[in-house]
Amino acid sequence: MKNSIVLLAFLFINVIGFSQETEPKFDENLAKSLHADEYGMKKYVFCLLKSGTNTTASKEETQKLFEGHMANIGKLAKEGKLVVAGPFMKNDRNYRGIYIFNVETIEEAQALVATDPAIQAKLLEAELTPWYSSAALQEITKIHKQIAKTKM
Repeated sequence: MKNSIVLLAFLFINVIGFSQETEPKFDENLAKSLHADEYGMKKYVFCLLKSGTNTTASKEETQKLFEGHMANIGKLAKEGKLVVAGPFMKNDRNYRGIYIFNVETIEEAQALVATDPAIQAKLLEAELTPWYSSAALQEITKIHKQIAKTKM
Protein backbone atom coordinates (compact mmCIF):
# COMPACT_ATOMS: atom_id res chain seq x y z
CA MET A 1 0.00 0.00 0.00
CA LYS A 2 2.79 2.39 0.97
CA ASN A 3 4.61 1.59 -2.28
CA SER A 4 1.41 2.28 -4.26
CA ILE A 5 0.99 5.71 -2.61
CA VAL A 6 4.63 6.59 -3.30
CA LEU A 7 4.25 5.44 -6.91
CA LEU A 8 1.04 7.45 -7.37
CA ALA A 9 2.66 10.53 -5.82
CA PHE A 10 5.65 10.13 -8.14
CA LEU A 11 3.40 9.78 -11.20
CA PHE A 12 1.27 12.76 -10.13
CA ILE A 13 4.33 14.99 -9.72
CA ASN A 14 5.67 13.93 -13.13
CA VAL A 15 2.33 14.50 -14.86
CA ILE A 16 2.07 17.98 -13.35
CA GLY A 17 5.66 18.75 -14.33
CA PHE A 18 5.14 17.63 -17.94
CA SER A 19 1.78 19.33 -18.32
CA GLN A 20 3.01 22.75 -17.27
CA GLU A 21 4.31 24.83 -20.14
CA THR A 22 7.72 26.33 -19.77
CA GLU A 23 8.03 30.00 -20.59
CA PRO A 24 10.15 30.52 -23.73
CA LYS A 25 13.39 32.35 -23.05
CA PHE A 26 13.87 35.89 -24.30
CA ASP A 27 16.01 35.90 -27.46
CA GLU A 28 17.75 39.27 -27.56
CA ASN A 29 19.29 38.69 -30.98
CA LEU A 30 15.94 37.77 -32.53
CA ALA A 31 14.25 40.76 -30.88
CA LYS A 32 16.92 43.10 -32.27
CA SER A 33 16.74 41.56 -35.75
CA LEU A 34 12.97 42.18 -35.79
CA HIS A 35 13.32 45.72 -34.35
CA ALA A 36 11.13 44.77 -31.40
CA ASP A 37 10.67 47.11 -28.47
CA GLU A 38 10.83 45.88 -24.87
CA TYR A 39 7.33 44.39 -25.24
CA GLY A 40 8.21 42.49 -28.43
CA MET A 41 6.11 44.94 -30.43
CA LYS A 42 6.78 47.41 -33.25
CA LYS A 43 5.06 49.92 -35.52
CA TYR A 44 3.48 48.90 -38.82
CA VAL A 45 0.99 50.52 -41.19
CA PHE A 46 -2.32 48.70 -41.68
CA CYS A 47 -3.92 49.09 -45.09
CA LEU A 48 -7.57 48.36 -45.77
CA LEU A 49 -8.20 47.79 -49.48
CA LYS A 50 -11.64 48.77 -50.75
CA SER A 51 -13.27 48.69 -54.18
CA GLY A 52 -12.08 51.69 -56.15
CA THR A 53 -13.94 54.15 -58.33
CA ASN A 54 -12.96 52.54 -61.66
CA THR A 55 -16.00 50.53 -62.69
CA THR A 56 -15.44 50.74 -66.45
CA ALA A 57 -12.32 48.58 -66.87
CA SER A 58 -12.78 45.64 -69.22
CA LYS A 59 -12.51 42.08 -67.97
CA GLU A 60 -9.16 41.67 -69.78
CA GLU A 61 -7.79 44.95 -68.39
CA THR A 62 -8.93 44.03 -64.87
CA GLN A 63 -7.28 40.60 -65.16
CA LYS A 64 -3.99 42.15 -66.31
CA LEU A 65 -4.07 44.74 -63.51
CA PHE A 66 -4.70 42.08 -60.89
CA GLU A 67 -1.84 39.97 -62.24
CA GLY A 68 0.34 43.06 -61.66
CA HIS A 69 -1.26 43.48 -58.22
CA MET A 70 -0.25 39.91 -57.27
CA ALA A 71 3.27 40.35 -58.68
CA ASN A 72 3.64 43.56 -56.67
CA ILE A 73 2.54 41.78 -53.50
CA GLY A 74 5.23 39.15 -54.09
CA LYS A 75 7.88 41.81 -54.74
CA LEU A 76 7.02 43.79 -51.59
CA ALA A 77 6.97 40.60 -49.49
CA LYS A 78 10.41 39.57 -50.79
CA GLU A 79 11.72 43.03 -49.90
CA GLY A 80 10.37 42.63 -46.36
CA LYS A 81 8.08 45.65 -46.76
CA LEU A 82 4.83 43.66 -46.74
CA VAL A 83 4.32 41.17 -43.91
CA VAL A 84 0.67 40.24 -44.42
CA ALA A 85 -1.62 40.45 -47.43
CA GLY A 86 -4.88 38.76 -48.19
CA PRO A 87 -8.33 39.15 -49.64
CA PHE A 88 -11.57 39.39 -47.74
CA MET A 89 -14.29 36.94 -48.54
CA LYS A 90 -17.41 38.28 -50.25
CA ASN A 91 -18.95 41.00 -48.05
CA ASP A 92 -21.37 43.90 -48.28
CA ARG A 93 -18.90 46.55 -47.05
CA ASN A 94 -16.84 47.02 -50.23
CA TYR A 95 -13.80 45.56 -48.42
CA ARG A 96 -11.43 43.75 -50.78
CA GLY A 97 -8.34 42.93 -48.72
CA ILE A 98 -5.63 44.01 -46.33
CA TYR A 99 -1.94 44.76 -46.34
CA ILE A 100 0.23 45.14 -43.27
CA PHE A 101 3.30 47.13 -44.24
CA ASN A 102 6.56 46.76 -42.37
CA VAL A 103 7.10 50.52 -42.22
CA GLU A 104 6.58 53.08 -39.48
CA THR A 105 4.93 55.98 -41.31
CA ILE A 106 1.91 56.60 -43.50
CA GLU A 107 4.20 58.36 -46.01
CA GLU A 108 6.35 55.24 -46.40
CA ALA A 109 3.23 53.11 -46.88
CA GLN A 110 1.81 55.58 -49.44
CA ALA A 111 4.95 55.15 -51.53
CA LEU A 112 4.48 51.35 -51.42
CA VAL A 113 0.77 51.55 -52.24
CA ALA A 114 1.63 53.70 -55.26
CA THR A 115 3.49 50.70 -56.78
CA ASP A 116 0.29 48.61 -57.01
CA PRO A 117 -1.17 48.59 -60.56
CA ALA A 118 -4.72 47.89 -59.32
CA ILE A 119 -4.53 50.92 -57.03
CA GLN A 120 -2.96 53.07 -59.76
CA ALA A 121 -5.89 52.15 -62.05
CA LYS A 122 -8.37 52.90 -59.23
CA LEU A 123 -9.74 49.34 -59.17
CA LEU A 124 -8.76 49.37 -55.50
CA GLU A 125 -8.52 52.18 -52.97
CA ALA A 126 -6.17 52.07 -49.98
CA GLU A 127 -6.97 53.38 -46.50
CA LEU A 128 -3.83 53.59 -44.31
CA THR A 129 -3.63 53.61 -40.51
CA PRO A 130 -0.65 53.38 -38.12
CA TRP A 131 -0.71 50.06 -36.26
CA TYR A 132 1.21 48.55 -33.31
CA SER A 133 1.59 44.78 -33.10
CA SER A 134 3.97 41.92 -32.43
CA ALA A 135 7.33 42.18 -34.16
CA ALA A 136 7.01 38.43 -34.76
CA LEU A 137 4.47 39.18 -37.49
CA GLN A 138 7.46 39.55 -39.82
CA GLU A 139 8.09 35.81 -39.51
CA ILE A 140 4.75 34.84 -41.09
CA THR A 141 6.13 34.71 -44.64
CA LYS A 142 8.82 32.19 -43.63
CA ILE A 143 6.31 30.00 -41.82
CA HIS A 144 3.75 30.24 -44.65
CA LYS A 145 6.31 28.89 -47.15
CA GLN A 146 6.64 25.81 -44.94
CA ILE A 147 2.91 25.10 -44.79
CA ALA A 148 1.78 26.00 -48.34
CA LYS A 149 1.66 22.79 -50.37
CA THR A 150 0.66 24.68 -53.51
CA LYS A 151 2.52 27.90 -54.30
CA MET A 152 0.69 30.91 -55.71
